[in-house]
Amino acid sequence: MMTIAVIDDEQHCTDRLLALLQPYRDEIETVCFDTVDKAVRGIEIMRPKIVFLDVQLNEKTGFDVLSSVSHRDFCLIFTTAYEKYAIEAFKFSAIDYLLKPIAKEDFENAMRKAFERVEQNHLHERINVLLSHFSKENTTKRISIPSKEGYSFLNITDIVRCEADVNYAHIFTSDGKKHTVSKPLKYFEELLSRHGFFRIHNSHLINLNSIKAYAKSGYVTLSDNTKLEVSVRRKEAFIKVCKGV
Repeated sequence: MMTIAVIDDEQHCTDRLLALLQPYRDEIETVCFDTVDKAVRGIEIMRPKIVFLDVQLNEKTGFDVLSSVSHRDFCLIFTTAYEKYAIEAFKFSAIDYLLKPIAKEDFENAMRKAFERVEQNHLHERINVLLSHFSKENTTKRISIPSKEGYSFLNITDIVRCEADVNYAHIFTSDGKKHTVSKPLKYFEELLSRHGFFRIHNSHLINLNSIKAYAKSGYVTLSDNTKLEVSVRRKEAFIKVCKGV
């Protein structure tokens, strides 16, 4: 029998998850907690295999739960109302989340991945990546990159450029490595634009801090000596960004 923990301070949200879990009742046992303290104690004692964790818990947050538990051998699924910044952090860490009100189809997809234990790999490190994006300290931000072996964890500042390859993206880092991810370039553009990245071409997203030179002919040279063309329609915006306009 698999134990599933539902951590939420709003009863109607807890009831919604319990209703969605009903089809699994013969193979699971559910436990519910409505405060950070209860959740921490419950996780340590009950050792759930799947945890549904609300972002906001009274005056505290689900991140307080994660920072306090020593047992992290579970599949983590956040539940949250729409908060763009929080969702961005989930994407950086590759941690699953469900938007409230929770749709049945989204829930079933999350459960399928949980049962396959897809989302459990390297959870401890992915939680650390997540927490780094909520830290008020000036810490180096990182991103979790899915790979065949599990995940790679990259400092955002080490990414030189990203290159499109149909529905894949190749990420090139300052150590000369290439990481291939089954995500389109637009996915990384949306994540990295606030972190000093600019899409100079349909196929290329670059780290502005990695620019070595820019020629009037419309080509930019990066720190790894890659030379790329800035598309005509993006050139004006690119020059403004470089000038800080």
